[in-house]
Amino acid sequence: MATKTIKVRGPGNFGGAISRAAGVILSGGVVALPTESFYGLAVDATNEKAIKRLLQLKKRQETHPILLLIDSRDVLEGLVKEIPRVAWKLMDAFWPGGLTLVFKAGSGVSPLLTGGGGTIGVRLSSHPIPTELARAAGVPITGTSANLSGHAPCKEAKDVFGSLGGQIDLLVDGGKTAGGKGSTVLDVTVDSPVILREGMVSRAQLGSLAFANTRYDTRRGART
Repeated sequence: MATKTIKVRGPGNFGGAISRAAGVILSGGVVALPTESFYGLAVDATNEKAIKRLLQLKKRQETHPILLLIDSRDVLEGLVKEIPRVAWKLMDAFWPGGLTLVFKAGSGVSPLLTGGGGTIGVRLSSHPIPTELARAAGVPITGTSANLSGHAPCKEAKDVFGSLGGQIDLLVDGGKTAGGKGSTVLDVTVDSPVILREGMVSRAQLGSLAFANTRYDTRRGART
């Protein structure tokens, strides 16, 4: 397979790239694209075949969950069983941005995305490309990192191509990403939110919202 690349260097030429990427997504393809931290891999989160292909190309175990990126919090109701009050406060404070919230997955969410655990991580990204892509495609998209499982995440399109070129359909080259830490992953399915991975949003920032009982759970793996 020949991987196509589109360079995007500003909002002025997002339209064509987003439209093309949305077509790839809706046809069951895989798109690599920048996020606020690293490059990610997007497929249609409602397409079981596309999700399986994503897992295969990443060499990722099916027990490892995959987070979703959405274009609006309005989409949440169709993805999760319930939205706790604390989640609304967190979304008000940190969305769009680097906070992934883990909810009880709705019945329509593929077990391949939950890793069989019954929960799903969701984020509204602060980067315009994944957000506009999800909006244009009209479906939630995956936001897993654009690398083989266990390998370092990629900050530049050339690194994505070097790792996954020929296995993905489209690479949206948005320049070098910020890197640093990935999103913070916070489980809001329990009474006292649990930090599964501390990242872009610090524990101190979460604490400023008076979550006195927010804690770390070292028994659970991070979701990327």
